[in-house]
Amino acid sequence: MTSPETLLATLTPLLAAESRAEAAAAGIDPADLEQAVWLRLLERLSADDAPERPADWLRRAVRAEARLARRTTGRERPYHGDAPPDARHEAPDPEGSALTAERRRTLRAAVTRTPGRCPRLLHAMLDPADPTYREIAGTLGISQGSLGPMRSRCLGCLRRMLAAEVPASGRRGRVRGTDR
Repeated sequence: MTSPETLLATLTPLLAAESRAEAAAAGIDPADLEQAVWLRLLERLSADDAPERPADWLRRAVRAEARLARRTTGRERPYHGDAPPDARHEAPDPEGSALTAERRRTLRAAVTRTPGRCPRLLHAMLDPADPTYREIAGTLGISQGSLGPMRSRCLGCLRRMLAAEVPASGRRGRVRGTDR
């Protein structure tokens, strides 16, 4: 078995090339793809389950992570309902303001219930000052490259929490169980 340092030196150029090749089709940043594959490899190495043919394993892992990213991107949709009033070019009505405030309270409450480091990360990302990844990484004391995967995990957890709290909509936007 080769040492982790030798494995790292051998696989780095291959991983960079494979990630660049797969990232565009997956719609993600090649660096995020690389980070996810390195995490996968480190998990295997820490479990004493080093791949027999690391280059082949790495190619398969890159493709698997790219497929996962494509599926995730296909399910995520931008949310425009909380746009500021000047973005809508109209004054907010009282009902809309109340609903927006309630959505923000619900989101902030859910963020505080997320596990681990997620509350700090999500609060930093929701900061009105809109800090950069570098600033957030410095505040949290983690590497900037770890923010993407960590953000993805935290947002996934938050999405599952909020989905359990919000009733699923039925056909044509109607909420199930209403007669309207």
